Amino acid sequence: MKTESKGEIVIYRAKKGRAQIEVRLEEETVWLSQKQLADLFESERSVVTKHINNVFKTKELQKNSVCAKFAHTAADGKTYQVNFYNLDMIIAVGYRINSKRGTQFRIWATTILKDHLIQGYSINEKRLKEQNTRLRELQKTVNLMGQLLANKELGQSETAGLLKVITDYSYALTVLDQYDRGKLKIHRTTRKKGFILTYEIAHSAIIRLGEELNNQGEKLGLFGKEKDESLKGSLGAIYQTFDGKELYPSIEEKAAHLLYFVTKNHSFVDGNKRIAAFLFIWYLDINGILYSKGRMKRIGDNALVALTLMIAESSPKDKDTITKLIVNLINKEN
Repeated sequence: MKTESKGEIVIYRAKKGRAQIEVRLEEETVWLSQKQLADLFESERSVVTKHINNVFKTKELQKNSVCAKFAHTAADGKTYQVNFYNLDMIIAVGYRINSKRGTQFRIWATTILKDHLIQGYSINEKRLKEQNTRLRELQKTVNLMGQLLANKELGQSETAGLLKVITDYSYALTVLDQYDRGKLKIHRTTRKKGFILTYEIAHSAIIRLGEELNNQGEKLGLFGKEKDESLKGSLGAIYQTFDGKELYPSIEEKAAHLLYFVTKNHSFVDGNKRIAAFLFIWYLDINGILYSKGRMKRIGDNALVALTLMIAESSPKDKDTITKLIVNLINKEN
């Protein structure tokens, strides 16, 4: 067994060492690509594809529950987003492929591997409960510190300064607690009619960004060159309506989804992340909410970088959680 930074990798070896498959462990399940499935069951990739399509066609499994994209480095050294399938799909395909290898894998998967996953889940669940307990205790402590500071009951300036820093970050602790418990909510947002970001305006802004980078001496190459019309789709998506009501009614929600859609849709040959981050902060600025009343940034440079990278590497099923997190980082609490 060996580990990687993104999930754990378990090595499956068939009897007599004839096959060795690196099985990705992530989110309490395993993930294999179509090529790995074909290698595993000693079958043609087209046969595996046929069985996967039949599983979806008969609605035995739902695609969004058993399929996810992960970055995969190919033989040419380039990194591609590849479809991986979890244990449910692996077993479903294994039952359809009537072979000795399929039987061997099913026995292995339903005994050793599931035991391993269940044990790992139990450990992680216990750790999460402990973390939540510590967060709640810390939050109570922070609230008490805030009351003490307000009453000026502390005498030493160094101690007061330290407690002031902790109290200032109490909102961040609350957001982390809500994130862990899956209870992030949209609140304290700006519900005014904001600036409408059209494709033409965005396109001009991206050109100006490229010119500025060029003035700074950067060799741009294919920076900002659109691959398709998905940028128009990203911009249109933030103004979607249903039954006459906007899906993203606040400026913060539109901005969060703008960052998400532009990053995920990968509309440009080069510069996708920078363009997405630029449009995000520019949209906040032209709507008057990039800075707080004290002219402090609502979102710092490091946080912007981290969020953009997190979106780029995230699974589509995490979109709602990620966009809610972004809204909580740029709302009126900040």
